[in-house]
This record gives sequence, structure tokens and C-alpha cells, in this order.
Amino acid sequence: MEKIKIAVLGLGTLGQGIITMLNTQREQLAKNAGCPIELGRVLEKYLTKKRGIPLPEGMCTNRWEDILNDDSIQIIVETIGGIEPARTYILQALQGGKSVVTANKDLLAAYGQELFRAAREAKRDLYFEASVGGAIPIIGPLRQSLIADRLSQVMGIINGTTNYVLTKMEEENSSFEKALQEAQDSGFAEADPTADIEGHDAARKAAILATLAFHSQVNFNDVYAEGISKITKEDMALARNLGYRIKLLAICRNDGEVIEARVHPALIPLDHPLSGVRDIYNAIFVKGPELGETMFYGVGTGQLPSASAVLGDVVAVARNIRYDCQGRLNMVENRILPILPIEKVKTRFFLRLLLKDEAGALAQVTDILGQWGVSIARLVQIVLDSGDAELVFVTHEVANGQMQQAVAKIRQLAVTKKVLTLLRVEDSN
Repeated sequence: MEKIKIAVLGLGTLGQGIITMLNTQREQLAKNAGCPIELGRVLEKYLTKKRGIPLPEGMCTNRWEDILNDDSIQIIVETIGGIEPARTYILQALQGGKSVVTANKDLLAAYGQELFRAAREAKRDLYFEASVGGAIPIIGPLRQSLIADRLSQVMGIINGTTNYVLTKMEEENSSFEKALQEAQDSGFAEADPTADIEGHDAARKAAILATLAFHSQVNFNDVYAEGISKITKEDMALARNLGYRIKLLAICRNDGEVIEARVHPALIPLDHPLSGVRDIYNAIFVKGPELGETMFYGVGTGQLPSASAVLGDVVAVARNIRYDCQGRLNMVENRILPILPIEKVKTRFFLRLLLKDEAGALAQVTDILGQWGVSIARLVQIVLDSGDAELVFVTHEVANGQMQQAVAKIRQLAVTKKVLTLLRVEDSN
């Protein structure tokens, strides 16, 4: 085969990074693929908009049909993002006999089953390494290297923005607002950071990871999501004093009957492998009965790390085209397991309360906790200058629903001034 031509959909940050690397790494890519990989067309909505990379005359088009109907283009690289028109373009490309590489976590988390089915039916490739963890190679291992194991857990830090914010809050005693502003000023957070700080971005990635790890379809709406916007620097300091660090975790577990899929801030022990993951770095901790435990670590975001992961997929697909073996890694969900509702998920909890300085206040709180089956593992009492008492509880394992109902009752007590914090604790690997 003389060459393989690709089309890049979208000329934003990632699209430009891919084209830049395609030019600078041209010889290496050709050696790895076994033939040259050439840019055929670029789909760009605004043709007159100035870009940071030079492109040949006529390379860009704003007509999808120009690319779809071009039989010389064999691989579509989708970097548009969002749901539409990316979903339509990918489906039409697969149905038209072209393989697809994408980094679109939003689309895969919502419509992965439909896209995987279309790829199977067309006997074409759908690769998506950059959709989770940037340049961290996690999708490939879950699709190939770890396929023989019965994975029971995938847990990780999979959002660089929130990890950066929490790192600044702990290490520099910054408020959430100050740390977030610094992340925005440094280019690590969007102008509208809602998807990151409220856990939605991580939840989309968690849906993809759970689907791959457990071979059962998990969608974005199946994943419980809770963000970090209510975390305070006082929470960080108290957690550290108790031997923990607060991280935004994606936690996916499978016991063979039900799947847990959740994203939320949690306390993890200082000696846990994920505890030392700082700044914009990501890490994904995988566990299985045969595998044991392993962790994938690296930069989870950025133009060139993500572009590197995308082009790695392009090379893999190009090899498949050369040897006429496309579709060999397409997803097959061989079972449909139910998702455990968050109310039934059992965890330990970290609870901070501000109580009035009254006799019997602690007894009233512990009585309610006991009524709802909440057992106390640790208790710290802090007497404030105002005379009020701050109580910090670490509980034994209890169902989330029971804990929420107990806290709701505690809020109603006359001695309760404020429920300051309620966070989960993840002690076990």
C-alpha cells in the first residue's frame, strides 16, 4: 500500500495538534504504520478563520460530503467534540466504509453502544484512546492486554483540572475559589469550568472505563456524579491530620452481579498509590483476581499528549487496513449488569458538624446516627473560640441512603448550627 489518507474533522486545539504532529513525525509514523499517513482533507466550519498552522490551498472544506464521498480517505479523525454533528458524521463514516478515531468522551459516554454496533456491522475500526486520560494508555490495555482477566475495579483520578485545584488547596492552603482562578489563569481550567468541577467530565470517562472493564454497557446517566465546589481548605487540613488526602475519584466496581459507577470527592489514605498524584496528572488504578493491582499514570490533558494518543490510534488503524483486519477490536457487551443505585452503595463517611455549646449535644447526634445504623470509628472534638463545638466523625461502612437520612435528621436538631461537610472515605484498594 503506497499511502493511507486521513481526514481531520475540526481545526480546534486538538485538530491543530494532530496535524502538527502528523507533519513533524511524518517519517516515524510511516515506519510504524508500514506506509505513509497523509492528510487528505480537513473539515472546518469557518474557512476564513486564521489558524496557527499552514495548510495547502483547497485542503479545508466546510462540506462533510466532500470528505464522506472521497473514496481515497480511509480514516476519519473526529475532533469536533460534543454530540452533534459528531455522532452523525461518525455513523455515516462507518456505514460508508471508513474507520474512525475519536477523542469524544461526551459522545461515547452517551451513544457508545450505538457507535460500537455500527462499527461491528460495518466491520470497521472505532478507536478512542484519547477519550480517557489523554496520553495515558488505558483504553488499549482494557481492550487487549487485560481482556482475559475478570476485572473487579477501575478507580482513578481522571480530571486534571480538579486534581490541580485540590493540590493547590492542600499544599498552598488556598481557598477553592482562589485555586480555581489560578487553574483558569494557567490554562488548566475552562472559562466555564462546570463540567470539570461538578464531576461531569470524570463521569463521562468513568462510563467508558466501566463499559470496557466489565463488558457491560454503562452510560453517562448511570454514573453518580458529585463535584468539589463545596470542599474547603479546612476539610483538606482535617483530612490530612487524620491520615487522608481528598481527591475527586472515579470509582467503578463489579462483583459479578451489579456494577458501581460513581464520581465524587473522597478521602483516601496517604499511603494509597492515588494519593500522591498531584497537579494536572491523572492515574487509573485497576484491580482483578488474576492481574492483582496495577496503575496507569501520566499527563491527562494537553494538546500534544492528546494528539499523541490520537495518532497512536491512527497508526493502529492504518496497520489494520494494510493487513485487512479491521474490526478485530470492536466492542462486544456480552452481558447487561444492573447499576447499583447510590443509595445502596456502602462506604465509610467523613462528617463535620458545628454544634451549639449545650449539654447533651453530642449525645443527640450519636443517638440519631445509631438509629440509622451508623457506627462511629473515629471522633474528634474541636472547641472553637466562640464556645461552639466542631465534631469530626469517621464512620464505619454504611449504605449511602442510611447516612443521608441520618444527616437529614441531624440538620433538624436544635443544637445543630451547621452540617459543614459530608464526604465518603475510600480506605480499601
